[in-house]
Amino acid sequence: MFEIACDKPHRGSEAASANPLPPLPPLPGLKPATPVGSAAPLPSVSFAPPEPGVPRRLAMPRERLREAGPGSLSDLELVALLLGSGLPGHDVFDVARSLLKHFGSLRAMLDAQREEFEGLRGIGPAKASKLVAVLELARRALAEQIEEKPLIDSPGAVEDYLRLLIGGRAHEVFICLFLDIRHRLIRTEESTRGTLTRMAVYPREIVRRALMLNAAHLIVAHNHPSGAVQPSASDRRLTRVLRETLALVDVQLVDHLIIGTQETFSFARHGLD
Repeated sequence: MFEIACDKPHRGSEAASANPLPPLPPLPGLKPATPVGSAAPLPSVSFAPPEPGVPRRLAMPRERLREAGPGSLSDLELVALLLGSGLPGHDVFDVARSLLKHFGSLRAMLDAQREEFEGLRGIGPAKASKLVAVLELARRALAEQIEEKPLIDSPGAVEDYLRLLIGGRAHEVFICLFLDIRHRLIRTEESTRGTLTRMAVYPREIVRRALMLNAAHLIVAHNHPSGAVQPSASDRRLTRVLRETLALVDVQLVDHLIIGTQETFSFARHGLD
């Protein structure tokens, strides 16, 4: 066992300093040591600081997003990145967690109207606007997709668009997609808004709008807030009335879709009865 002793002053130190020993010659093949005080400075290493205002925990999912893509992040991390900042004593992950807990799911949060965020802890007007804008961007991206080609060729995109548009509404909404002779979208309009279980639809008004827009075809849709998409007897009756009424003015009813939060029912796929 070896021990390393610390240098301590002793009585002979003054004599040693008065008569210093001559330096030892350097060993062959070795360069003499650089005198103390003249050594070359070590290369500097710089560390990029986190972006101003970004919590350290938030920088971790941001790095993973850059390296592995957004699919590698959880709902909580994505919401935290979207919010950007938290509250004094509560980081952004705490705010994101309470937000998801309040709405119950990511889809319900994204379907929320701007006023539904008012009064929630850590969500001011700026954050509420940002959250509402996310779903609106998705809606517009899908709207562009269905405008680029005939809707008859992209039924999946139409259903995705309608799910984003009305799938999460707390009340029934009746939507009309007016199409030209080439099945391209002319306009999307909300025809009627009802309650949780009731809604009045006026076929005459729908026919009038089709004529005003010079539409040749029509897709209609309404949502079931309960989530179940099986058509009721009144849904079937409305489909028959609309088909027959529109035929009188040479407008074809292409489909009637019932939109739930996860599923969709298409009358066209089931014979349009």
